[in-house]
Amino acid sequence: MPEKTITLEGVEPLAFYGVANANLNRICDLFPKLKIVARGSSIKAIGDEAELERFQEKMQALMAYSSKYGHISPEVVGQVFSEGLHKAEEAQSKDTIVYGNGGLIVKARTVNQQRLVELYDDNDLLFAVGPAGSGKTYTAIALAVRALRNKEVKRIILTRPAVEAGEKLGFLPGDLKEKLDPYLQPLYDALNDMIPAAKLQKYIDEGTVQIAPLAYMRGRTLDNAFVILDEAQNTTLSQLKMFLTRMGRNAKFIVTGDITQIDLPRGKKSGLVEAERVLKHVRDIDFCYLKDTGIGIVEFDQRDIIRHRLVKHIVKAFEKEQEQTAGKETPATDEAR
Repeated sequence: MPEKTITLEGVEPLAFYGVANANLNRICDLFPKLKIVARGSSIKAIGDEAELERFQEKMQALMAYSSKYGHISPEVVGQVFSEGLHKAEEAQSKDTIVYGNGGLIVKARTVNQQRLVELYDDNDLLFAVGPAGSGKTYTAIALAVRALRNKEVKRIILTRPAVEAGEKLGFLPGDLKEKLDPYLQPLYDALNDMIPAAKLQKYIDEGTVQIAPLAYMRGRTLDNAFVILDEAQNTTLSQLKMFLTRMGRNAKFIVTGDITQIDLPRGKKSGLVEAERVLKHVRDIDFCYLKDTGIGIVEFDQRDIIRHRLVKHIVKAFEKEQEQTAGKETPATDEAR
């Protein structure tokens, strides 16, 4: 009797088969003339040669869907098998960003979250500024996971400034990573919602997903990466400049922050607040704050430079600011003499 073995590639077998094998049972229902046996990442089908060919074609389409969206259901199985991959993709909700673990559907739930998702398609650098709980970081991470699944980027890099928020890092137990992990935990939590635990750990081990304090970004050029700077209100101007100039080819940057929750020491200015003032006059960069959520948008054109087309404009803006500041300070010094 003819048989074919399908090897599941790029998908998690348990997620593919579904809770209580619901997806696998639906596959079997749609191919009653075949004997289908699943073991681990292999699915063996036995039966008529023509039916086996059709089964292989449908399974390849279903794996492509699962790999792209990170999710299938009995309904999706039915759509892919009866109407094809294209029709199943068209049925996707426009508000859905990514499918997470345990059937979680991550959507743009507010008008301004939808606005952020729409602007992502046309912009490589976005500023999302708004209050805690507005979903700015979670939405940004969902966009990053989707970009990785769609192979738009090769890695995700999440970073935060290590602001001590009342505690001295030196007095905390553990090595540097253990001291800093509590500050980065919200980023881990979001990723754990969207990527299966085993795959996430593999991504971290391979460097496909990197979570690190902002200081670790110095000296790097971030190519083919989706990079998110969270809690940017707690950066200084020099730190934010350093971060923005890491932008490499085929990079997506999203900067998030809440200017009402600045934890910097007294007397230090927030880099996020200062960046708006410094960069708002740069051609091809525009800040637009939406009242409801405070999402800030940065827009630019398509010119290329060594790292990223915006880097030279960012550097020039900061240099101009330094020159103007130095010019203002000099007369005061001379007068004091």
